[in-house]
Amino acid sequence: MTLQYPNGCHPYNRSRPTCSPPSGYPDPEEGIDWMNATPLHIGIVACSAEGAALCYRTLCAEGAQRMGPHAHPEISLHTHSLADYVACLDARDLDGVAALMLSSADKLARAGADFLICPDNTIHQALDRVVADSPRPWLHIAQEVAAVAAARGYRRIGILGTHWLVDSDVYPADLAARGLDYARPPQDDRLLLGRIIMDELVYGVIKPASVAQLQGIVERLKDDGCDAVVLGCTELPLVLNDGNCALPTLDSTRLLARAALDRALAPAFDVARGGTAP
Repeated sequence: MTLQYPNGCHPYNRSRPTCSPPSGYPDPEEGIDWMNATPLHIGIVACSAEGAALCYRTLCAEGAQRMGPHAHPEISLHTHSLADYVACLDARDLDGVAALMLSSADKLARAGADFLICPDNTIHQALDRVVADSPRPWLHIAQEVAAVAAARGYRRIGILGTHWLVDSDVYPADLAARGLDYARPPQDDRLLLGRIIMDELVYGVIKPASVAQLQGIVERLKDDGCDAVVLGCTELPLVLNDGNCALPTLDSTRLLARAALDRALAPAFDVARGGTAP
């Protein structure tokens, strides 16, 4: 995984209260006593409710799978109103988007977060305007997705998301850096994607007719030579998955959450292997 560090910034390790393991506590990974370990504190810079909730649930559920019943790293979340982000995006004001993200970053740093993630693909357009002034480093969602796509052997990736995301360079650069080709849906499909996402999915509304339309977009990307699609909107996993699509899916929300877990648990692995915590 690739952490984007601001000038001179690095994660900090903090002590946490310990507790007794619950009944039935599984064997920890690599012999690590997770109840007495100190994972890093994850900060979530949220944008939409559905995407942020899915990311948070993934961190908690998969944290428990790795650390034991009910266990997960410390997590803090902050979000400005989605309306504030949409207003900036409609005005093509990426500086405004960056200011909102940096405001969340500052609040999360004060809450103790060691590093930051943003479970929203669209506003990653502004991340390069945030990193230099950020009090904490970031994981980049497109970098994590591109790494997994390459590891799975995919060659041509279809990009699904809001029209702001699909029209942007958020994914093309990181896919190209891994030697991967990509395809964007045609304009009519981009508008359809945007309408379903912004008018339905961000409110948690799921309509069978809309799901069928999204599946049709994936079919057309397959016809265009794609061998996988990135669910480049954090609400799309609510309705699309490997089981109902013509192509394998790259769930950006869950892939980012898993990368964050890897990063948060890395200090304990380092100590268990004879190193020192950061």
